[in-house]
Amino acid sequence: MRTEGDSWDIKTSVGSTALFVAAARVLGGRAADAPAHDEFAEMFVRAAGGEWAELLAGRLPEHPLLAPEFGVQFQQHQIARTRYFDDYMAAASYAGVRQVVILAAGLDSRAYRLAWPDGTVIYELDRPQVLDFKRDTLAATGHRPRAERHEVAVDLREDWPKALRDSGFDPAAPTAWLVEGLLIYLTPTAQDQLFDAIVGLSARGSRVAIEQMDPLPAESVAEMTGEGETGSDWVGMIYNEPRNDPTEWFTARGWTGERVNLTDYIHDLGSTPPDNPRQQSLINLVTVRRP
Repeated sequence: MRTEGDSWDIKTSVGSTALFVAAARVLGGRAADAPAHDEFAEMFVRAAGGEWAELLAGRLPEHPLLAPEFGVQFQQHQIARTRYFDDYMAAASYAGVRQVVILAAGLDSRAYRLAWPDGTVIYELDRPQVLDFKRDTLAATGHRPRAERHEVAVDLREDWPKALRDSGFDPAAPTAWLVEGLLIYLTPTAQDQLFDAIVGLSARGSRVAIEQMDPLPAESVAEMTGEGETGSDWVGMIYNEPRNDPTEWFTARGWTGERVNLTDYIHDLGSTPPDNPRQQSLINLVTVRRP
């Protein structure tokens, strides 16, 4: 259960969800026709060792990520959202945006994986333990970022805008913000505070990409809790409460916005969502822009 001021590293609490997601990207991206591939995700999972390495080696057949009723659709979810946000970054670069901020960056490898135009600067914000794990893992394999990358070691419950500016961020330059896999771990009030801070730091021409998830129905929470340690642990980490819709929140402040439901987006990619999408129908992928 989340508590005020709780802490974590890459293998505990909220931090462990980054490994869970990375493992899903590995498994979901193995097909040649997968909509996205993250060649660095496997490095992170293997570096974590333990059950994570066992999972990739095929020695944990009962792992939730391999369960037909959950794992397959979760892999599909992660690969689809990876493709959406990859395309968002490509579009921002094409539009001339050269400043990128990834909030709660976790094991996001886009600074290393995507082709960035010259002059692109990427700021990754997360807890120091998470950033250390990512940097050390990739440095050990000889990989270097493909853009100028700045680590901003900060908890998003702290004064992260100051930490971002102190790291060289230019609020006068258009920015491409990424809010992926984050909002469900914030209270509704903290979500709005995050959005307020983004608006205050965004010059004209900035844009924000967001993964937004509606609250889980009570029956889904009960079902997931009954699935054992993994399901109950995750439910205990999130704030499953009604909150402001991001598209409406930003458009009310003069931004333009669009969103697509994850299930519809999976169809658009030419894939078939599972018959029981549980969470996918609750998730929207959002892009808003400041004129």
